[in-house]
Amino acid sequence: MLTFLTVLDVIVAILLVLVVVLQPSKEAGLGALGGNSQVFASKAGGFEAMLDKLTTVFAVAFMVISILIALIS
Repeated sequence: MLTFLTVLDVIVAILLVLVVVLQPSKEAGLGALGGNSQVFASKAGGFEAMLDKLTTVFAVAFMVISILIALIS
């Protein structure tokens, strides 16, 4: 069971990295903190929205699997 969870965790981690790398740059940097950007007001459409949701799903899955591994071992 521990081996299965570890392999699954590695696969989810690789998928998470790939999804984050595929996301387009917001190009705002720290300027967004001062209100100089419309990063927070813009709506992500289509492909970007899907990548955002996949990032959330993979991040939560990675955390849950990692916690399960810690509890089992």
